[in-house]
Amino acid sequence: MSSSTGAAVALPSAPRSVVRWRIFVLLLALVSINYIDRASLSIAMPLITKEFMIPPAIQGVILSAFFWTYALMQIPGGMLTDRFKPRIVIAISTIAWGAFQAIGAAAVSWPLLVLTRLGLGAAEAPIYPAGGKLNSLWMTPHERARGATLLDGGAPLGAALGSLIIAALISAFGSWRIAFIVAGAGTVLCGLFAWHYIRNSPRDHAGVNEAEALHIERAHAREDEAAPATSRGNLLTYLKYRSVWCMGLGWLFFNIVFYGLLTWMPTYLYKVHGFNIKALGNVAFFIFFAGFVGEIIGGWIGDFWLSRGANPNLVFRTLFSIAAVIATISIFSVAYVSTPEAVVLLLASTLFFLRWCGMYWALPAILGAREHAGFLSAFLNLGGNIAGITVSLIVGLIVQLTGSYFLALMFFAASGLALLACSLSIDYTRKLPV
Repeated sequence: MSSSTGAAVALPSAPRSVVRWRIFVLLLALVSINYIDRASLSIAMPLITKEFMIPPAIQGVILSAFFWTYALMQIPGGMLTDRFKPRIVIAISTIAWGAFQAIGAAAVSWPLLVLTRLGLGAAEAPIYPAGGKLNSLWMTPHERARGATLLDGGAPLGAALGSLIIAALISAFGSWRIAFIVAGAGTVLCGLFAWHYIRNSPRDHAGVNEAEALHIERAHAREDEAAPATSRGNLLTYLKYRSVWCMGLGWLFFNIVFYGLLTWMPTYLYKVHGFNIKALGNVAFFIFFAGFVGEIIGGWIGDFWLSRGANPNLVFRTLFSIAAVIATISIFSVAYVSTPEAVVLLLASTLFFLRWCGMYWALPAILGAREHAGFLSAFLNLGGNIAGITVSLIVGLIVQLTGSYFLALMFFAASGLALLACSLSIDYTRKLPV
């Protein structure tokens, strides 16, 4: 394959290969597996709680433990991605978290289970920063919203599939431990395949033809011509910009709602609305799959609108506002309905629109230079996983102190309004100089 990228060279007449989309479908699969492994604990929590006799506040500690190391390792993971490139980071991360998932089956007490969750969090931490980096390297500006939602769409899809898979494994084997072992072994195999297929740039991949390579390189060249001069100076310079802080805070408030539902929804439906373990798997699949469908639709709308020449501020502020407002109304309404069917439909509506905000994963490439995409992706995800740490603990304390989930639902609704405010405060048209 020729390395010519000059403007005078005509695009080859052969159809473009689509390796970039295959890589992002693979990332969708990896993040889905990531969330299957995370969701496994939430689905198994009623059984683990009974086996280890765990009160609600301690349940909150166990559910949040993953996020302690996951949040702590975001910035280091992003910097490693910028330094060593995403391929090796993704492969090692996936293999390591699969190992910790399987080791969790050996826990004989809740403190030992917490230790395995700490290891799982540290191992999974680099996967999103590495995905954000690949979005900047492989996708053009008019493809990044779809790339972002393919990457982040693995969250609701994995939560949906995890609910079915883990619940089915527990039912089949009568053991949450076997379910953890099977999930961990499958993850390790996927990590080996990721190393085989992913490359750090289009020119490194044997499946990329000249048309696809030039399509990406020319779009990046046009983007670079319009961007301010950058340097390899202090990355902390990014922290002086309002848009960067609103990006991180917006993702934090988004994840208060999403992680709150991911970690506590199965227990809420089990205790308040009487769903058994098998029904939980089916209902959780429906709710989280609605989030996956919404996320893919949101990314398609965003890229289609941008490709028609619309101003990025108009596109992203409009779509994020619609998402935040409808998700807030839906989660608020859950507190005031009593029929299980209505609760399930409202929770599905919450996630369908909330997940449009998966397009936040396009922001590191929009706001910063490609060489800094790993760092900005890590900063974005750091905000989200501070939410992961705090929301599990806060909801656990609310439930223990009040004996009700009402205030927890109001907390989620307030976070939806804060997401709206942050999304409206980002300038999506300006690439920030450092």
